[in-house]
This record gives sequence, structure tokens and C-alpha cells, in this order.
Amino acid sequence: MFTGIIEEVGTFGGLSGGNITIGAKLVQSDAHIGDSIAVNGICLTVTQFDTHGFRAAIMPETIRRTSLAGLNAGAPLNLERALLPTTRLGGHFVSGHIDGVGKITEMHEEGNAILMTVAAGNEILRGIVEKGSVALDGISLTVARVGTLDFTVSLIPHTRTVTNLGAKHVGSPLNIETDILGKYALKLLDGENSAELSAGLTREFLLQHGF
Repeated sequence: MFTGIIEEVGTFGGLSGGNITIGAKLVQSDAHIGDSIAVNGICLTVTQFDTHGFRAAIMPETIRRTSLAGLNAGAPLNLERALLPTTRLGGHFVSGHIDGVGKITEMHEEGNAILMTVAAGNEILRGIVEKGSVALDGISLTVARVGTLDFTVSLIPHTRTVTNLGAKHVGSPLNIETDILGKYALKLLDGENSAELSAGLTREFLLQHGF
């Protein structure tokens, strides 16, 4: 579990043999083999580390679901260690399980902020609500607006300075994780809808057959 508060921006070293290599200075300083570190919002398991960075195991499903396959060597990566029970929860609960990839379609200034609009599929948008939380490349952000094809977040200058968003531009992909509480709520509602549909079909069947 993570908070979406980025601790360090590392660098992408490459993908090979089911592992990703990441250059870092901080997050591996107290690491152990098997620890979890969020990399651009993806919860990965440390398999090896030294003073220059770490390697983590990565599965084909992770490659399919995220933007990792399109990264170039040296690309900036948002890094966060798993939270401790004593950690201040400055962001929101982030599991590190990516729902899908969105794309930046617009960035413009509004006062001291940058409004960033991200296009996403309906399966992701249905889990995003205005003034709710969303994790983009592992960064905990507040949703400013939700449209039919996209959503918008507002970035303060500090966020762009201490994360990889300073290197992003229109067209850049972003890993998206919707709020975990919203996922459970949607699952519950889908279950209720399925139950209502099933009950309705059962009543129709009984009426048609004279019961």
C-alpha cells in the first residue's frame, strides 16, 4: 500500500528477463529483497539492489496494463516505498495496481496551477469522480472535472518539480489507478444490478409458464 506522495524521481534502465532496472539513490537505502516499491504507480517487488538503484520483478500482465514498454532509457520514474503504519497519509490509499493507461490531451496554466486533461476509456472514467482522488504515474491527485471522454486534474508547481510530470507533455501516456474505495462501490452496485436483472428474468419466466 502507498500514499501517492512521491519520494524520489529515478531513471529507467531497461527491461530484461522479467526484470526492470531502475536507477535510484533513496528508496533502496533501507530495502530488503521482496520489498514493494511503486514505480510510476506500479507496485513492484525488489529482487536486487545496490547503492545505484534496484531491480524488480515484472510480469507480462504488468507490461500489457502499463506504459513501461514504451519508455526510453533514462526516462524519469516516480518512486515511492510502501507506507509504514506510522506514516502520515498525505495523499490517499494507493494499491499500486494499475487500471490502465491514459494520454495527456491538454495542459494549460490557470493562475499558479497547471490544468492537465487526460483521455481515458470508459472502464476507467466510471471509477473517477469530481473532487475524488486518482493516482497518475503513482502521484496522488484531486480530480477537478470529469467529462465523457476525459478528466482534468490541477497541478501545483511543487508537484511538477518533484515528480516526472515536469517532463510530460501533450501526448504523453500516464498509468492510472482509480480510488480503491470507488472500485468496491462499483463492484457492489454491479452486483446489485445483476441481482435485480436475475430476479426480473426469474419473475418473467414464472409468469410466462403460468406459475
